[in-house]
Amino acid sequence: MLAGFALIGAIVAVGYLVGRTGVLGEGAATVLSRLSFFVGAPALLYVTLARSDVATIVEPRSLVSYGTSLAMILIYVLVARLLLRRPAGETVIGGLSAGYVNAGNLGIPIAVYALGGAAAAAPTMMFQLVVLAPAAFVVLDQLENRSPDRRLRNALTPLRNPILLASLAGVVSAATRWEPPAVVMAPVETLGGVAVPAMLLAFGISLRGAPVPGRSPERGRLALVVALKSVVQPALAWGVGAAVGLEGRRCWPPS
Repeated sequence: MLAGFALIGAIVAVGYLVGRTGVLGEGAATVLSRLSFFVGAPALLYVTLARSDVATIVEPRSLVSYGTSLAMILIYVLVARLLLRRPAGETVIGGLSAGYVNAGNLGIPIAVYALGGAAAAAPTMMFQLVVLAPAAFVVLDQLENRSPDRRLRNALTPLRNPILLASLAGVVSAATRWEPPAVVMAPVETLGGVAVPAMLLAFGISLRGAPVPGRSPERGRLALVVALKSVVQPALAWGVGAAVGLEGRRCWPPS
C-alpha cells in the first residue's frame, strides 16, 4: 500500500513540475481532466466491472461505505441547522462535502495502485451518482422553487454522466457474463490505461498556484467537514465493519 501511495505521489509531483514549467500550456489540467473523465475512466471502469463480481455492489463492505456517507451528511445537517443556524441551501452543499467522497478523480488511482483495482471504488461512486447526487439536486431545486421541468432535468443529470453509464454497462456485462469480442475490448482496455496517469497529472498541475489550505473565512465550517470526512467517517466505518465481522487483508508481519 505504501508503494502504491509513493507511486501516486511521484506522478502528482511530475504533474506539479509540468504545471510549473508550463510545457503543456495553460489549459493542460482541464484537457487532461476531460480526457480522463470522458474517455479514460469510463473505459477503465467498464473493463474492470465487466470482469468483476457484480455482488460487490451490495456486499457488506459497500453497504458500510454507503451507510457511513449518509451518517456524515446527517451529522453535518444537524450541526449546521441546529447549532450554526446556516441557510438550508448551504447546509445541503456542506452535507455533501462531509459525506461525498472523491471516488472518481482520486479514488480510482488510489484503488488501482493501493487497493488492487478500480473495482474497489466503483460501488461507492455509483451510489453517489445514482442516489446522493439526484437527491441533492431535488432538495436544492425545491429550496429554490424551480419549475418542475428544471427539477426533472437536474435530477436526471447524473444519469448522463459517462462514468456512471460505463459503470452500469460493466455491471450488466458482469451480470450477464457477456463481454464484447477481443477486437472491441482491446482498444477499450488501452484507452482505460489513460485514465489514472491523466487524473494524477491533472491533479499535480492544479496544485501550482493553489491557495494554502486553512486561510478561507469559512474555515470553521470547513474544519467541521474535514473532521467528519477524515476522522469520524473512517472511525465509524472501522467500528461498524468490525461489529459486522469484516476483516482486512493482513499485510504485516509479512508471511
